[in-house]
Amino acid sequence: MFSIKKIGILGRTYRHLNRYRQILTILFKYGFGDLIERLNIDQYVEVGLQMILNKKRSLKVEKLKGAERIRMVIEELGPTYIKLGQALSTRSDLIPPEFLPYLYLLQDRVRPCPFEEIREILESELKHPIEHLFDFFDKNPIASASIGQVHKAQLKNGEPVAVKVQRPGIKDTIEVDLEIMFHLATLMERHIDEMAIYRPVMIVEEFTRMLEKETDYSVEAASMERFARQFRSDPFIYIPKVFHGTSSERVLTMEFIKGIKISEVSRIDAAGLDRKLINSRGAGCFLRQVFEYGFFHADPHPGNIRVLPDNVICLLDFGMVGSVDRNTREDFVDLLEAMVHRNELKAAQIVLRLTSWEEEPDIRLLQREVADFMGRHLYKPLKDIKIGKVLQDLLDLVSRHRLRIPPDIFFVMKAFGTIEGISLLLDPDFDMVTEVAPFIEKIKLARFSPGRLKDDALGVLSEMLQFIRQFPKDTLEITRLIRQQKLVVKVEHRGLDPMIRTYEQISSRIAFSVIIAALIIGSALIVVSEIPPLLFGVSLIGIVLFIVAAVMGLWLLSAILRRGGL
Repeated sequence: MFSIKKIGILGRTYRHLNRYRQILTILFKYGFGDLIERLNIDQYVEVGLQMILNKKRSLKVEKLKGAERIRMVIEELGPTYIKLGQALSTRSDLIPPEFLPYLYLLQDRVRPCPFEEIREILESELKHPIEHLFDFFDKNPIASASIGQVHKAQLKNGEPVAVKVQRPGIKDTIEVDLEIMFHLATLMERHIDEMAIYRPVMIVEEFTRMLEKETDYSVEAASMERFARQFRSDPFIYIPKVFHGTSSERVLTMEFIKGIKISEVSRIDAAGLDRKLINSRGAGCFLRQVFEYGFFHADPHPGNIRVLPDNVICLLDFGMVGSVDRNTREDFVDLLEAMVHRNELKAAQIVLRLTSWEEEPDIRLLQREVADFMGRHLYKPLKDIKIGKVLQDLLDLVSRHRLRIPPDIFFVMKAFGTIEGISLLLDPDFDMVTEVAPFIEKIKLARFSPGRLKDDALGVLSEMLQFIRQFPKDTLEITRLIRQQKLVVKVEHRGLDPMIRTYEQISSRIAFSVIIAALIIGSALIVVSEIPPLLFGVSLIGIVLFIVAAVMGLWLLSAILRRGGL
């Protein structure tokens, strides 16, 4: 597990200077030297930095767009940064929209590991020689990505399986990169105002939590079994079995599934399967995940959905899952209902409930934009409304107002678009609004069920009793702190850091200039006084001090010019 606190501490010890230098070299290579200078990174990593800067400045690729150069940087930096880029490629609420098309092109172009390294991990994790566990194990992987690769095998009982094996040393590589990434994000928030508004530290923290799950295959195994329990009474939804005897944190053995990729319409037709029935079951499966169970597959692209005989839907790859609690589900349902019924005011209020922000948005402007958004999308027959497109444009609107959507709600909204796209491929007449309506109605009615009303009343009563018990204690504690003069009120000034840094820089330059002037005046007095030792009749001490003053003056001038002016 990657600890954010640990990353923060290790990021300041710089035990991984070689990797840091490699990252800086690549950034300079693609024309981001000015960014590195603005981060004031030379205060932290001094060794070799100027050498890299001078050597790589000529390699800038000025003609390419900034977003394109960022994509090239990420690809060259390797697996951890590629994963970050892929994660951000769908997050229009976290990064500028012009970067999204370029990040979307990022792919895991990773060569498979040699089989001997895979064998070593398997036998180390499973505590037995590979021949004792499998009758057959294909040395050539059927899939290879940045974190792991998948091999086809056969258990001793004859069952065909897919074995996902983590790459050797990948956790150490990720941890080193995260330490550096966390430190760079911290510097961005501290020194670059236009980057600070995107909260890079928060992005790295969220990315770290995602990688924690993806690098622990026992979490994926647990997710698979949870899905299997959710749909155990549905014969038309199938989840592959997990084989715990040959699984661990770094190895996941699951049932091998053939099936037909759900986007391969011609193969589905050739197999004599019913596309409309498949579509209905697939969409219903996703809607039940979100609205009934609150636990859903967060990456339902066509490669992760297979069609089995008898029009059965099979889900694969549970590395990315999401969960939404009851209150959030109800807010999301209210948002969908408000949009379908064209209630602009209610829709804007729910958007604010579902999001967070650094600075309070302009509520009236938000309401006007929501009204305009609904006018463009929703004043048409219900069957013509595409929920996926509506939600995607809503994400863009939210991003413009600097609002942040919780990750799981974001993934729900993106998944809606993916599922609707697959559904329209299978059945051009598919109407997602009609499919969603019964779930909305069911959740609305559930709020007024006797059991729910009783639970809500007991919850409110419990909170009131807790408040009544705690309030006198808190009041007495505040009074005691005031009496002992220990009450501290913390006032935090926001937005003053750039001004403070500017004043500090001005103060440093003035102090440096005073020292240089003092050296020049002192040197002149020493030379005039002919203080020995003398060199050709001139005081040697005075000459040395003149040289020191000249070097310091040139250094100060260079530092000023490097930072953009006099």
